[in-house]
Amino acid sequence: MEKIVMITGASSGIGKAAAYRYGELGYNLILVARRIEKLEKIKEEILENNKVEIKLLQLDVSKSNDVVEKISLLEDRWKEIDILVNSAGLALGMDKIFDNSFESYDNVIDVNVKGLLYVSKTVIPLMLKSKKNGYIVNIGSTAGFMAYAGGGVYCASKAAVKTISDSMRIDLIDTPIRVTNIAPGMVETPFSDVRFYGDNEKAKSVYGGIEPLTPEDVVEVMTYATSLPKNIQICELIVTPNKQATGRDIYKV
Repeated sequence: MEKIVMITGASSGIGKAAAYRYGELGYNLILVARRIEKLEKIKEEILENNKVEIKLLQLDVSKSNDVVEKISLLEDRWKEIDILVNSAGLALGMDKIFDNSFESYDNVIDVNVKGLLYVSKTVIPLMLKSKKNGYIVNIGSTAGFMAYAGGGVYCASKAAVKTISDSMRIDLIDTPIRVTNIAPGMVETPFSDVRFYGDNEKAKSVYGGIEPLTPEDVVEVMTYATSLPKNIQICELIVTPNKQATGRDIYKV
């Protein structure tokens, strides 16, 4: 079997773009998301143009039992994962921390932090068992380096992704597995639609006056990192559109 990439959050945004690009590059794919109907459509479109194999896993990364059960049911050949892309993530609202809801706290932390941990804890032993030159890509954010108004919990979750990525790299230092934290700035995806609970106009206004990154832009950086010779490890990549200097400093025309 050829190389295998497992991608969480594969039904939209950066995860979806990664699925198409790795499919174009000839990787077999394990696509993970809650919305199986979206995964089915993506699978169909990828297979129209690429001779690869695709396995779909409908699961909620924030539920540890679901993660362990679904991944353990993979056939042995599908457990030999070369690249894990932890792309599942979300933000909810722009409320001040003291105005936010407990439910919002739970959703963001459960997906962005616990979900990444649950999937990684389940997949890393499989990667070690297969003794491959494995690669883990965690999708962080510029928000993980500098907080901004109304983003406290989301920023904290992405700061956790940075720290977890660093810890993974340390814990795996004596193995063939490399770890990269990719921290994008403004990327135009359905992310803002989710953050603003389906308010499309409000979501679009986020990107007004600046040309944001596309998911494909981020994936170009991702595939570059994961295609490097095994003696090269890119620990961290901060990627922003031109006119964005930090998570807060943005010049809009």
